[in-house]
Amino acid sequence: MKRFLYGIVMICFLDLFIQLPVMGPFAKSLGAGSFGIGLAVGLYSFTNMFGNIAAGLWIDRYGARTILLWGFMLTAAVMLLYPLVSAPSHLIIVRTIHGLTGGLLVPSAFTLISRFAPAQRPGRAMALSGAAVGAAAIIGPAVAGIMKARLGLDPLFIATSVLLGLGGLLVFVTVPKSPASQSSRKQQSGSAHSTVDFAAVLRKRTAVQSYIGAFSLMFAMGALTYALPLKVDELGFAAQISGLMLSTFGVVAIIVFILPSNRLFDRVSPLVLMYSGGAVIMLSLLLLSLFNHQIAMFAAMGLYGFGFSLLFPSLNALLLSNVSGEAKGRAFGLFYALFSLGVVAGSSGVGALTAHYDKALRIAALGILLAGCVVVCIQYVWPREQRVNSS
Repeated sequence: MKRFLYGIVMICFLDLFIQLPVMGPFAKSLGAGSFGIGLAVGLYSFTNMFGNIAAGLWIDRYGARTILLWGFMLTAAVMLLYPLVSAPSHLIIVRTIHGLTGGLLVPSAFTLISRFAPAQRPGRAMALSGAAVGAAAIIGPAVAGIMKARLGLDPLFIATSVLLGLGGLLVFVTVPKSPASQSSRKQQSGSAHSTVDFAAVLRKRTAVQSYIGAFSLMFAMGALTYALPLKVDELGFAAQISGLMLSTFGVVAIIVFILPSNRLFDRVSPLVLMYSGGAVIMLSLLLLSLFNHQIAMFAAMGLYGFGFSLLFPSLNALLLSNVSGEAKGRAFGLFYALFSLGVVAGSSGVGALTAHYDKALRIAALGILLAGCVVVCIQYVWPREQRVNSS
């Protein structure tokens, strides 16, 4: 069943990656200006944060399986609204709803994986989940580009809706109802603490360290996706080079995730892997800001992929190993809300600070460095806590 869960994670992220290369041109085709195009692209990530937080609250009350089913059904329905859009204002409304419903998917999927992952090997389970995310990042944009060119946007949106519906069916058929979730719902349904309060999670040192790492990782990713196409275009490279460079990072990360090297994530402290991954990503961003040759830039992106492969599973494993079962929904909901916030801050925030691509990459590297310093400080000034059972 765990293999089905990794497939479900991949479908959840395909919802995001399929839309990335088509949403800007779609908004432009409707007559949107530069601000409207940026708003249409960014609104999904912004409202996705609120969906993530809501998912976290509802997962702990109703169970991850139930919320994931609702997420798939609602998001599949929203995808069918895109072919009906005929004006930029309509697209803004649909994007807002899509971000909210899509926000239910990822925290629910990762909560399910955390509950079925072996207690002794949480890092390997999260590495394999990372491989599913990487596969979606490679397949999604490629499929979207091909379908858009050959069939148009409407069939693409309909096909995505069908895919999400199949994801819901896969959850319904393969994921058993959790007795623990049912009893937890009865026990917690009247508890304000369990449904509206994240304080219990935020009081944990390891959770806060994981959240800082999540935000900084996606801050760097947002800045990278903003700056890299600009640099590639300015250097006069072929239009597809930026996409190939991003694919390089994804391929390297997947290789690390699926090879026997994934055992490393259960043999080495997640904090050590966090520090190592952050240092590698910071170095790769600095090198990318200095290099102007294609081969060197591809090498820097491969290095970035290696850093990502160290950081992503260790952040999830750190959270999984130190948060109790009844709080996992809130923990992962907030975790992926910070993922979304990091993307928005990295792309829009860095873009507001500078229009120069190399400076943007260096700002992203500085953000990783500052986040690492904060995580280290927390490690030494925050009182130690007892490790909890992740079951």
